[in-house]
Amino acid sequence: MRFLMLILALTLSTTSLAEEAPAEVKALASELATWGDDPVLIAAVKEQNGKGITLDAIKARDAEWRKVEGLDDQMKAMMESPAAKRMLELESSKGFLFEMFLMDNQGANVAMTNKTSDYWQGDEAKWQKSFNGGKGGIHVGEVEFDDSAQAYLVQVSVSVNEGGKAIGAMTIGVNLDDM
Repeated sequence: MRFLMLILALTLSTTSLAEEAPAEVKALASELATWGDDPVLIAAVKEQNGKGITLDAIKARDAEWRKVEGLDDQMKAMMESPAAKRMLELESSKGFLFEMFLMDNQGANVAMTNKTSDYWQGDEAKWQKSFNGGKGGIHVGEVEFDDSAQAYLVQVSVSVNEGGKAIGAMTIGVNLDDM
């Protein structure tokens, strides 16, 4: 019995490990980090940061967001803004990119090219490690199967910077099947 439990434990521990992103994605991350200096994206993040939205309001919107099937007016506006249009240009510059979204200094969505599953990213590593308390950084996630893309994706998150300081972050989906 003890032997069977040991085999079960080993099996569960090895199957729960996620696959690490390939070296090509890690090399690409440095290039994608330069996109965080784009003036259109900086302007959009600065505008949202200037609104002074409370974390409680962000969390309330996040709860509403998760209930919406399709798109509501705020979601549509985030996909039609100048920042979203700029991100679409960046996304189309490389045929293997899928889904980009821009976040403020609390991890709330500012703009997006596709609807995200939630509004607040502030509780996730993608925002925490790329915003990094205003210091900025790059976060390369693990390989995951994305149901909406029907492909294996890796999310690369980079800081959006002004004056040498992170003011927000951006996440870029990399489609490994197309890369």
